[in-house]
Amino acid sequence: MTVAESPARPEQPGRSQRTRLTPFALLGGPHATRVLERNILVYRRAWIYLVSGFFEPLFYLLSVGIGLSHLVGPIDAAGRLVPYSSFVAPGLLAASAMNGAMIDATFQVFHKLKIAKTYDAMLATPLGVADVATGELSWCVLRGTLYTGTFIAIMAMLGYVATPWVVLCWPAAILTSLAFGSAGMAGTTYMRSWQDFDMVSLAFIPLFLFSGTFYPLTVFPGWLQAVVRCTPLYQSVALLRAADLGDFYWVLLLHIAYLAGMAVLGIAITRRRLGKLLLP
Repeated sequence: MTVAESPARPEQPGRSQRTRLTPFALLGGPHATRVLERNILVYRRAWIYLVSGFFEPLFYLLSVGIGLSHLVGPIDAAGRLVPYSSFVAPGLLAASAMNGAMIDATFQVFHKLKIAKTYDAMLATPLGVADVATGELSWCVLRGTLYTGTFIAIMAMLGYVATPWVVLCWPAAILTSLAFGSAGMAGTTYMRSWQDFDMVSLAFIPLFLFSGTFYPLTVFPGWLQAVVRCTPLYQSVALLRAADLGDFYWVLLLHIAYLAGMAVLGIAITRRRLGKLLLP
């Protein structure tokens, strides 16, 4: 047999796919990685939708720094005066972490679950419900990580960073994305139609406005302060602002525990609900 007639060497199945994009999953094993990789491939062709969610908190930040900060003046934070733009920036960073995770955890998950039936197709492969849940959540966290990393870099370029401890804001923001992403996915599994997303907006707007993002908690009446202290976005705002200011105290551990518990509970509910909805 000549060289020209020699049979082609068979390609090992799955070899290129295993090493194509993601060597590991952020929150799961190799099967969950396939779900994460699918989202990366989809957004590689629809990158404009990936970056669009970043601009809302960025525009707020720029408007505050360019205009409003000159009218408000310095704010008392952790016993010292800081420019209003530096006070607001960590709060908007928390909002960016929330937005980055929730966009895919709600609208995209609902579309795949109820409209496109993407998850039904995934479960026809070796993927399990846990792989689908952790793979989707990994993508939500990755998107939030990209948003917040870019946001911190812009904060530094604009001079809105209070101390070098701002580097600790990134892991805290990633925890925020994990908490809101898991909670968003859990809530989405209970939604029956697109009209149910009006409830998401109804929850988001008060969270964004009344979680200490734009002004200190002390401006609220006592009863409202108690309510705000129990909200999830306030935990992130307080944690990120303290990290940016380099103001570390034991209560921050409670904020971390709140967000971590929110993430664990959200993941557990999502896995259970997806199993109930997708498995016979």
